[in-house]
Amino acid sequence: MGGKYRIKGNKYPRMRRPRRRGRLVVLVVASAAVLGVGGWGTFQLIDVFTGGGKASAAGGGTDCAPKTKASASPSARALPEPRTITVNVLNATTRSGLAKKTADELKKRGFKIGDVGNATKQYDKKVKGPGVLLGPASALDTSLPVLGTQLPDAERRTDAAREGAALDLVIGDAFKELAKKPDADRALTKLATPEPAPSSKRGC
Repeated sequence: MGGKYRIKGNKYPRMRRPRRRGRLVVLVVASAAVLGVGGWGTFQLIDVFTGGGKASAAGGGTDCAPKTKASASPSARALPEPRTITVNVLNATTRSGLAKKTADELKKRGFKIGDVGNATKQYDKKVKGPGVLLGPASALDTSLPVLGTQLPDAERRTDAAREGAALDLVIGDAFKELAKKPDADRALTKLATPEPAPSSKRGC
């Protein structure tokens, strides 16, 4: 045989195409890398635009526990006004004129005055403290506390059998005078608007 494939000696040349497998492998690897990078970028973009829910959930552990907001100030209690409360002022002491003087002061502070005079035998000369505030059972959390702001140290009693809504202020031996008007006004305001309950905030 002649030409390019001339036979020399006893060995024959292998007639086949040059190898291209190496180039193909490199091309496949490069394509896979490009696709991988592109896919990861796409995933990141999707995660950003959807809010990254998983990341938020994972990061929640580093935040403080939910804190309870301070409770709002409770609304004012529906207490009766002094002008709607009738008070009988009764003197259980041996000091004369004490009932009228006290009744006049209560009237200046807006209370309605009923009977003024000496206490009944049940209380006459038997009240050792500043006084006794007496009313029906329905007055326990309504009109009695309002009258109590005028004489804070007085004992409060209710009588289930008592008729009507009027209250009795029975003046005792330790009575000196009603509470100072500014102090009584502050007590009445505080009574009408209780302080808010403390909030239950917890730290991290």
